[in-house]
Amino acid sequence: MERFVMKGGRPLNGEVVIGGAKNASLGVLAAAVMADEPCLIENMPDVRDTNVMLQAIEGIGGKVERIDAHTVKINGAAISKDNTVVDDEFIRKIRASYYLLGALLGKYKKAIVALPGGCDIGSRPIDQHIKGFTALGAKVEIGHGMITAEAERLTGAHIYMDVVSVGATINVMMAAALAEGRTIIENAAKEPHIVDVANFLNSMGANIKGAGTDVIRIRGVEKFHGSTYAIIPDQIEAGTFMTLAAATRGDITVRNVIPKHLEAISAKLNEIGCTIHEYDDAVRVDARERTLKNTQIKTLPYPGFPTDMQPQMAVVMALSEGTSIITESIFENRFRYVDELARMGAKIQVEGNTAIISGISKYTGADMVAPDLRAGAALVIAGLAAEGYSAVENIELIQRGYEHFEEKLQDLGASISLVDSDKEEQKFKLRVV
Repeated sequence: MERFVMKGGRPLNGEVVIGGAKNASLGVLAAAVMADEPCLIENMPDVRDTNVMLQAIEGIGGKVERIDAHTVKINGAAISKDNTVVDDEFIRKIRASYYLLGALLGKYKKAIVALPGGCDIGSRPIDQHIKGFTALGAKVEIGHGMITAEAERLTGAHIYMDVVSVGATINVMMAAALAEGRTIIENAAKEPHIVDVANFLNSMGANIKGAGTDVIRIRGVEKFHGSTYAIIPDQIEAGTFMTLAAATRGDITVRNVIPKHLEAISAKLNEIGCTIHEYDDAVRVDARERTLKNTQIKTLPYPGFPTDMQPQMAVVMALSEGTSIITESIFENRFRYVDELARMGAKIQVEGNTAIISGISKYTGADMVAPDLRAGAALVIAGLAAEGYSAVENIELIQRGYEHFEEKLQDLGASISLVDSDKEEQKFKLRVV
């Protein structure tokens, strides 16, 4: 079984180029099937989740042409109303499978999609998706592990989201874009990838205004045309490397980013003692010879501190002086990495949705298992900050959202390798002194 092995304890320095946003790309790829003309998608991350989405699109008859690792051409013209069933063993493993529900419902007025999977970080109900589709005129049923949404016609509606939901906002926005009349979504999520999906839909001919605010206004159109579109940089990949600089007391510049998307992360790193330099399309985090201070974090929908950055920041906070507190307000199972960090000497006590972190001077190497995508990346950061050797298993979860992760880390000076046997791990340990 593949795993990452590493020897930590050295500051990591240099530059890293951030790829396209995974969460944005999944919505954009799903939306591309809504046009009967080719859509060229650029800056797509070549990670497991996007590849599974492309397989699903091919599975229902869409034409997928990989131009290169980060560019794909999609044509949904060959998809028929009688072939809108999305179900295979892979699509069930990613959360964003439900984006095909909104896309196919909008275009064909019918969609049957496997109930979504993804990381086990807590309950992610789809009640707001169902509420939105029903308001547009669809009948939605759940049974035998599938969600079925069908309508004779979709008509615009005034929809108030009971809770801020990224997935429901994107899904309802896609369906409403091809509905008759005007739709208003209130209490909409405001994340950067919602803006990206809305911009892509508009590039195909949709009429969507207000994405990025809590009120989105949509005037339905009859059909979409083809488009060429580049996906935004990945906010969470960028934040992961920013916290890597802090944890290893290094100096890392993350390039190909939108600094505004990283403000919540930059503010907290600055607060604990890092020096942050912002440029037009880059952010530099300098933590060399710094004594990091304690802080408090509460995860919130954008523009608050992102829940997907909570485990990585916890790794840094556990190496900071004093007592820090994290309050997780999005997912109830987000602290499953705490037991793994405890193997390295971290002192973290979890009480309900709060983690109380007592700072230590250093981690010591340990063997760990990644419980989910972002926590897996956080454990790698901890291993690279630790004294001695560490290993992280279950890395297929990490590969769902990080492209060439170990190679980017190696370019920053990390001693890390991807191995698939005990023999290879032993070779790594003999090679790295």
